[in-house]
Amino acid sequence: MTELKNFSTSELGLTISAEVTIIGKDLLIKISGGDTPHIGTVTTLSKTAAIETRCFPSHDGRLHKDDVLALIVAKKIQPLLPGTCVITAGVHVNKITSDQIVAASKITQQLAEEIANWITKFDFTTPEPIYYQ
Repeated sequence: MTELKNFSTSELGLTISAEVTIIGKDLLIKISGGDTPHIGTVTTLSKTAAIETRCFPSHDGRLHKDDVLALIVAKKIQPLLPGTCVITAGVHVNKITSDQIVAASKITQQLAEEIANWITKFDFTTPEPIYYQ
């Protein structure tokens, strides 16, 4: 079973979207937005596994900082996960203002709340895998 749900919020001219794909009991979440969406970080977690993040180099060699957004979502949904979760994050706003930086965290917190609420209502019932002995 695969299911797709999109969430999006805007503030101060900044729009951030979260695309959630349910794959069996697992989640794949893509957080993107701004002028140049990309994959800056990859975060993995489950209800019992620690949150781990890999940050990729940006165009100037510094590491992307999109993990800040992914962690907001990861910490909110971790106790609700029925399986594993992978979050990709990449939001770039040209000439971002300090107010937009603050708004990005606020927007992502709102997205995390919406995703968590949706997860609690989703039926994750799927057939259990069968293995040869």
